[in-house]
Amino acid sequence: MKQATLHQLKVFEAAARHSSFTRAAEELFLTQPTVSMQIKQLTKSVGLPLFEQVGKRLYLTEAGRELFATCRQIFDNIAQYEMKVADLKGLKQGQLRLAVITTAKYFIPRLLGPFCKLYPGIDISLQVTNHEQILERMSSNLDDLYIMSQIPDNMDVTCKPFLENPLIVFAPINHPLSKEKNIPIQRLSNEPFIMREPGSGTRRAVQSLFEEQGVTVKVKLELGSNEAIKQAIVGGLGISVLSRHTLLLDASEFSILDVQHFPIERNWYMVYPSGKQLSIVARAYYEYLLAAAKNFVGQNTDTASSTLEPTHG
Repeated sequence: MKQATLHQLKVFEAAARHSSFTRAAEELFLTQPTVSMQIKQLTKSVGLPLFEQVGKRLYLTEAGRELFATCRQIFDNIAQYEMKVADLKGLKQGQLRLAVITTAKYFIPRLLGPFCKLYPGIDISLQVTNHEQILERMSSNLDDLYIMSQIPDNMDVTCKPFLENPLIVFAPINHPLSKEKNIPIQRLSNEPFIMREPGSGTRRAVQSLFEEQGVTVKVKLELGSNEAIKQAIVGGLGISVLSRHTLLLDASEFSILDVQHFPIERNWYMVYPSGKQLSIVARAYYEYLLAAAKNFVGQNTDTASSTLEPTHG
């Protein structure tokens, strides 16, 4: 192990956590051959195989499992050291690691900009992914704070709501229902529906409401991003339910249908594992976001109102 480097251990930890060289490469912004080479060199240093492949699945060997546990301890200790150093430096330098749900990309950058101007010496790492990947990152303690709209049921977390996240029914701008008021939710069963992919928090919230109301919709498309869904709606392929925040940049292209039981009221939360000690940088952003979100709501209320009023009649 004398020849092993911290970089090799970081690559190995990501590959072991994902059980995939490809996903490790994506996370670390490396090529897959680079990941394979780093693992090969580390395996040579250890002197024992770290992975074994059975069919298409990648598994850790006993030596790999031991090294994975050791890596987690090493990186936890480094993170604790970095936290102490950041506290000693105050807010002049440091790193903020954020992981956010896909929909949050529509507003989090706007709330990050002023913070970066206040503290130009702080480096920001922003990971944008879906609900399941956020939970995976949280269980591995990869980030300082997590921005999500659905609090995990099976994890012990600390959470704080900071912004409303209503889910509304999007339709093409000239949709026949766009001029109607108080549309019965059952009418949606007659419309071609575009749904987010399995694992999406939005999809779970929508399916839960439909099940409560006994509504079955005709799912014409399943798409993995809000932008793809919006383009499909503009193209006349169907209607969908998305966060109102996705309207911030292109409201004029859509109708918002006035459907009973909508909007689905949700919130955005700042979340981190219970017992986690936030660094001074993470704590500063936590407090900043609580205050900045209030101003953000005020700034965007007029835009949202002007978008919704013509649609509702």
